[in-house]
Amino acid sequence: MTPSLLTIGHSRHSLDKLLGLLAQHRVELLVDVRSQPVSRFSPHLGRRALEPALGAAGFRYLFLGDLLGGRPKPRECYGPDGAVDYDLLEQQPFYQRGIERLLTELASARAAIICAEEDPARCHRRLLVARTLVRRGVEVRHIRGTGALSLEEELRAAPAPAQLPLLAR
Repeated sequence: MTPSLLTIGHSRHSLDKLLGLLAQHRVELLVDVRSQPVSRFSPHLGRRALEPALGAAGFRYLFLGDLLGGRPKPRECYGPDGAVDYDLLEQQPFYQRGIERLLTELASARAAIICAEEDPARCHRRLLVARTLVRRGVEVRHIRGTGALSLEEELRAAPAPAQLPLLAR
């Protein structure tokens, strides 16, 4: 059986909306891949509030943002333009440990990774993590804010948007 993963961006969803989307798609485990699991605009979706709320609603939570986050600490993961270089990041031992942990979890739970950006075409959860997992034979689908699913194959067929630099020069 082919392993599968869902992704979701929390955007500015209410907690109830996020929980509803997770329930709609029968998610059991939410894996947080935000480097900094806080939200100035949606504090109810920061780790401190989200983790206990998920537990109360019957979901498990796992933080892997330190391993799979889109804003890694090591400077060698950044290009001269200040943008994260996903090819360099993908080669890092810490990132590979995060992928192995995620694959282990996928073997026993229906999981989704969460980041902030609603549109997967503009988020590292797709441009980095999903890319790695697809290469490893994982089927990836993206939960949209409407509840619809976008297939990774469809997104890969569309041109990718330009990545914005994360650090000022």
